Amino acid sequence: MAYAVQTPAHSATLLARAADVLTDLAQRIERRRAYKKTVSELSALSNRELADLGLSRSMIRSVALEAAGY
Repeated sequence: MAYAVQTPAHSATLLARAADVLTDLAQRIERRRAYKKTVSELSALSNRELADLGLSRSMIRSVALEAAGY
C-alpha cells in the first residue's frame, strides 16, 4: 500500500514575510502622519477659511481620513 504525502509549498520565506510586515508598518505610520498633519493644518484655519474651502469644523476628521488614504 502506498501513501501520498503532500507538503504545502510556502510561497514566502520568513525573511520575505518579515519584510512585508515592516513595509505594511511603514505605510501605516506614513498614513497616520499624513492624517495628523492634515487635522493639524485644517484645525489651524479660521471658520471663514474653512468655509472658503467648502468645509466645516465637523468635516475635518473625515477629510483628513480621506486625504491619508483610509
